Amino acid sequence: MSVHGFQSRTTLFSGIAMKTTAFMLACAISALTVTPVLASAPSSEALQALDRQARTLDRLHTVVVAHDGTIIHEHHQGGPGVAEPANVKSLSKTVLAAVTGAAIESGIIESVDQPLVALLDNVPSSADRRVNDITVAHLLAQQAGLERTSGSNYGAWVASAHWVNDALTRPFVDRPGGRMLYSTGTSHLLSAALTQASGESTLALAQRLLGEPLGIAIPPWPQDPQGIYFGGNDMQLSPRALIAIGELYRNDGRTDGQRVLPEGWVEDSWTPRGQSPWTGDGYGFGWFMTTLAGEDVAYGRGYGGQALYVIPERDMTVVITSDPTPPSPGGQFQQRLNELVVGLLEDE
Repeated sequence: MSVHGFQSRTTLFSGIAMKTTAFMLACAISALTVTPVLASAPSSEALQALDRQARTLDRLHTVVVAHDGTIIHEHHQGGPGVAEPANVKSLSKTVLAAVTGAAIESGIIESVDQPLVALLDNVPSSADRRVNDITVAHLLAQQAGLERTSGSNYGAWVASAHWVNDALTRPFVDRPGGRMLYSTGTSHLLSAALTQASGESTLALAQRLLGEPLGIAIPPWPQDPQGIYFGGNDMQLSPRALIAIGELYRNDGRTDGQRVLPEGWVEDSWTPRGQSPWTGDGYGFGWFMTTLAGEDVAYGRGYGGQALYVIPERDMTVVITSDPTPPSPGGQFQQRLNELVVGLLEDE
C-alpha cells in the first residue's frame, strides 16, 4: 500500500500551515477514490530531456528513476556508478531515520517518545539538566535544542576527543522540541543511542534491520574516537540502494510483504515538525517536505548534491548523486536538482 499525501501540523509555522491545507485536501480526495489508479511513468522524451539537462551539471554523477517499484531509467556521467557505493553526506540522516524506525519495530527502542538519556550508557555531569527532556523524536526532527555542531562549529566538533559528550554539553539555544536546528551532532547522538541501547554497532543494525530485508549493501563508514558510527554523515550507499530505501517509504514501511518500519512511521516521518531556515520546507523525521510541479514531495539531501525524492501520488522515486567534495555548490544547485524532478513531473 502506497502512502499518499502528507500529514501536517498547522500550528507550527504559517508557511507550513498553508502547505497543510493542500496536503489534507489531497488526502481527502484520495480517500474518495475506490480503485487506485497507477500514475503514468515518465515518457521516453521526458527521460531523454532529463539526461540532456543532467549533462549541463558538471558535478552531477548519477540519476536513477523508479516507477511503481521498478527502475525505469539510469544515467551515469561521472564518479561511482549506479551500483557502486557513493558518499551520500547528510542524506545519511534520512537513512539513519529509517534505521531508527526499524529499531523501534524490532523492539530495541520503545518509541519516539523515549528519552535519550534512557538509551545512553552515561551522560556527562556537566550537561545541562534539560538534556533529560530530549527524546528520540527530537533527535529525528533536529529539535534537540542544543547548539549546532554543523556550519562554523563543525570543524571543532569533529576534532574533539569525544563527539557524543561534546554535543551533549553544548549550551541550549532553544528548548527540546523547539525550532529546527540542523546539526549533525544531534544525529550522532541518535547513532550513539542506537549503539548503546542495542549492544550492536549502528553499522550492524543498519545491515541487519535495513540492508537484509531490502537486499542492499551497507558498507562501513567513518566512526568517532569511541567507535560510534558517524550519525548523519558520510554513509556509503549506491544509488540503487537509495532507491530501495525510498521505495520502502513509498510503500508505507513494507517490502515484499514484510513490515520493516512501524505502522504509521512514514506518516509520522512526513509530518513537518520544524521548518528549514534556508528553504522554508517542512522537516519531519529525517525528511524534508515540499511541493514540486503541484505534487507533494518528500526528500532527503546531502552536501554537494546528493538527493532522494519520493513522489507518492506519482508512484515515483528519484535518486541523484553528485561530487561530494568541496567547494559547496550552494543552495542554487539543490534548486537545479529540483528542476530535474520537475521536468519528470510536468511530463504529459
